[in-house]
Amino acid sequence: MNVYDQAHQLATAIKESEECKQYNAVRKKLEENPELDQAVKDFMKKQFEFQTNQLMGKELDQEEFMKLQQLSAVLMQDPLTGEYFQCQMRFSTMMSDVYKIVGDAADFGMGPMGDFGNIM
Repeated sequence: MNVYDQAHQLATAIKESEECKQYNAVRKKLEENPELDQAVKDFMKKQFEFQTNQLMGKELDQEEFMKLQQLSAVLMQDPLTGEYFQCQMRFSTMMSDVYKIVGDAADFGMGPMGDFGNIM
């Protein structure tokens, strides 16, 4: 079994999955509305920055968090953005599951500072 051939088959399966097809279709619809598309992109950028700061251990700004919550609520009122976020979540969940399956297969029982000599 050629691992690279299997990887290409996995990539094709992902592209042909309902999760990917639906996500791409809704994303194209969203792009047809430049204002809404930009609002979603701005929200996602702010959300990413907030999460990055959180992961880096920086003190979280509660006011900024509340603004994100309010913006999320406003965006979710639009049916298209609601559908977009739902499709994005389903696709992300599928990809997370795939990463876990692949990661579990590559786990040689080593911790973060494991002995790399054990895999030879």
